[in-house]
Amino acid sequence: MADFDLVIVGTGSANSIPGPEFDDWSIAIVERGTFGGTCLNVGCIPSKMFVYAADVADTIATAGDYGIAASFGSADWPAIRDRVFGRIDPIANGGRDYRFGAECPNITVFEGDASFVSDRRLAVRMGDGSTESVSGRHVVLGAGARAFVPPYRGLGTVPFHTSDTVMRLDSLPTSMIVLGGGYIACELGYVFSALGTDVTVVNRGERLLRAEDDDVSAAFTRAAQRHFDLRLGATVSSVRGGAATGSTVRGGAADFVYAADGSPSAQGNSYTVEFTRDGSAESVSADVLLVATGRVPNGDQLALDLAGVDDDDGRVLTDEYYRTSALGVWAFGDLSSETQLKHLANAQVRALRHNLLVAEGQAEGPMRTVREDLVPHAVFSHPQVASVGLTERDARAQGLPISVANKPFGHTAYGWAMEDTASFAKLIAHAETRELLGAHIIGPQASTLIQQLIQGMAFGQTVDQMAREQFYIHPALTEVIENALLEL
Repeated sequence: MADFDLVIVGTGSANSIPGPEFDDWSIAIVERGTFGGTCLNVGCIPSKMFVYAADVADTIATAGDYGIAASFGSADWPAIRDRVFGRIDPIANGGRDYRFGAECPNITVFEGDASFVSDRRLAVRMGDGSTESVSGRHVVLGAGARAFVPPYRGLGTVPFHTSDTVMRLDSLPTSMIVLGGGYIACELGYVFSALGTDVTVVNRGERLLRAEDDDVSAAFTRAAQRHFDLRLGATVSSVRGGAATGSTVRGGAADFVYAADGSPSAQGNSYTVEFTRDGSAESVSADVLLVATGRVPNGDQLALDLAGVDDDDGRVLTDEYYRTSALGVWAFGDLSSETQLKHLANAQVRALRHNLLVAEGQAEGPMRTVREDLVPHAVFSHPQVASVGLTERDARAQGLPISVANKPFGHTAYGWAMEDTASFAKLIAHAETRELLGAHIIGPQASTLIQQLIQGMAFGQTVDQMAREQFYIHPALTEVIENALLEL
């Protein structure tokens, strides 16, 4: 049994809490998987490195549009994969080694699975089968989220992939079925499609990215037909398939198949997904099955009730300062936020870090929080999507008086250069206060173009100020934003 000033569960953004201000605190860090959390190991960073390679392949494949004689032949998947994880794995391992090292004398690392047994006390089931008991004057929960697996008949008996495993395939599959139509499905589906895999997307909804503004979602769905065989409005009835001979399925839900060398295998499997659309039965078959139907918080794995921590179906509930219903227990990030984004988790943990010090009288108040109504996001597929603030449907549902501008990329000189006929920037402003309520961009560089608008919204500029009180470089793509603001 070990008692600490602070117990941290998870090593994603939570790993940034210990710093010089905490040198006199005894700290326990609990991690059941790989140091660095979702973003570093199986999420944002590796997926976008794969997307960049896919973008290069797609640029080559479409070079003829610009009078360039080029063609995309094939992708060296192992080389692409190893470039990604050859950089990421050493960072994760280095983070682990650092916390075990002499530079962190006040930190004890427990590599195991944690769950509460009572107030601020957790049992940690270690990798060797033993159990350690740890308690803290404060406990910070940063245990994140995991891939959601829908209850489709047969899915629990086949060795499917999720975003946690599919990027480490040992070879590029010939064909793939993607279940889902959100950002994970659209990003990873695009990666494999651009690199040469035949990708079929089976989605319950009639559109992809349905959480986006309706115009953006509709435009993305149209554009995605170039990359995917779309089966939309599909109600899945069953999934069947099996492991290749000699492969080993590990884990209770058969998460993925290992090849003989221990790497996740892309070959030797055959999957069939059966579904109905418009009352008719259909099916598709492929070499690899990727389940990309969203992510769920890990609160249901922490025995929260034993510590008096309130949750909503596994999502830990907190106040604006990241305090849970249990004294001394804090939570943040994907475990507690309805919006699961790394940049939000980073901002929350900076505030939480300060609040811990305030709670102990080591920093001056007040406690800090993060304004979450202006948290932006981007989808790194093709085309790229970026958004911040209200969609048009949300603004109208709230009864707000709004003005809407929608400007195509092709109305700018840079858009002409790109031969772009589908991309646009859509802005929604309050018709009376002139504040920008929402911005939605679909097209090249969307995640960069939106940053100016995020800044303007954060600092309270009106759309008139954003349009008139600064220069826009001509003929840069930022003129798309200028034109939309001028229309407002």
